[in-house]
Amino acid sequence: MEKARKQLRKAEEQLTKADLFFENKDFKKAAKHYDDVGEKYFCVKEYYSAEQSFAKAATAYANQDNINNSLSSLRNAGDVCILSENFLNAHKHFNTAIKLVGRLNGEKDKEFNYLLFSSLSFLCYLTVGRPDQGLTLVKRLKKNVRNEVFKDNPQIRLVKDLTIALRKKERGYLDKIEQEFSKYKFNEIEATLAKKALVTANAQVVLSSKLTLDKDQYSFNDKIHVSLELDTNPLSNISKHPFYDYEIKSLKIKKIDIVSSDNLSIQKKPIPPIDVPIGEKQLFEIEFKINFQIDEPYVGPINLTCEMDELLTFYVESKVNKPEILSPPSKLEISTRNLRPPLIDQTFPFEMTVENVGEGETFDVRIDVEIPEQLKVMRGTTSKQIYSLRMHENMKWEIQIKPIEAGDFQIKATIKFKDSDQNEMEQVQEFFLSIKL
Repeated sequence: MEKARKQLRKAEEQLTKADLFFENKDFKKAAKHYDDVGEKYFCVKEYYSAEQSFAKAATAYANQDNINNSLSSLRNAGDVCILSENFLNAHKHFNTAIKLVGRLNGEKDKEFNYLLFSSLSFLCYLTVGRPDQGLTLVKRLKKNVRNEVFKDNPQIRLVKDLTIALRKKERGYLDKIEQEFSKYKFNEIEATLAKKALVTANAQVVLSSKLTLDKDQYSFNDKIHVSLELDTNPLSNISKHPFYDYEIKSLKIKKIDIVSSDNLSIQKKPIPPIDVPIGEKQLFEIEFKINFQIDEPYVGPINLTCEMDELLTFYVESKVNKPEILSPPSKLEISTRNLRPPLIDQTFPFEMTVENVGEGETFDVRIDVEIPEQLKVMRGTTSKQIYSLRMHENMKWEIQIKPIEAGDFQIKATIKFKDSDQNEMEQVQEFFLSIKL
């Protein structure tokens, strides 16, 4: 303990000197002192201070165009971040290094460093659940490296195999990485990053979720109950794998993204974060309401953002399920009303009302009314067209009729329309009208 205190005091004293040298633009001495300070902090596991010192050393080296040493210091800063499990900060230092690589003189040195730092950045991105961003970086730097060098580079093969494994969910690519691990040009600290990236990728490959609907068919007024099952048993096998030397202690669902067709709205869903026991099956319940009918309704995919040990992020995506939603029965009904007593040779208003008494919306409604010749139509129309009628909606119109004979007469109404599935429907209704002298 006392030795560590002495080391810290020496580091602080030397840091003060380094800062003075830097202020006076004596970058050569400043860089050497910052590097020494970084090593001292590193030895006593003061990783944040070590990171800052190595980063300052890199800046001082770059200011005197000593790019090789600047890259080395940035690599040290990134490696210290790996040890403290701050992978995004590690990426920032590796990305700064990438920006300096172009200032190197030798082509081979440039290619080596482009490939090294881009692959390390990719691994950092993968551990935090953003492998696509890492892949974009690698592809962007490809133009700076000869094609044959890029293809034959072990770290690029690592990036490629991890990417394919994630996209195809095939464990064989991860087995290949384990076999070729000794070929990767990583130091001991960076190898731990690569193994954590492998643990992350492995979890995403082996975990799956099963989306199940509670019924095969649904009527319009039903609720759709969905069960999403996540089986975490495969994570136990990862913990037992001797190659990784990593025990998964916790799993948390940080976010749940639910995709569904526009006619469905979520009524009930799980609220993250949710702790999930390792080695067990977890069931999530989701409820949907059916708002209207479409040709191909669907539920899913449902995407779970998972976090292991509050450190490693990956995703589990379900497949799509397509519920069959039966169209609600459609029915229109016409009623009539005499607004004045119907008497011979006297015009009276005859009111007709069409109402949607079914359980679904109707479209392209056309009504044709057949009135016998003894009932003369003076005003109004015997044909009516309506764009749509919602459930319980009605429409009224009047026909002015002048009876020219007494008696009982039949009025016939033919209704044609389309239901919510665009099926063509037809109904006929008859009414009797009694005309008095």
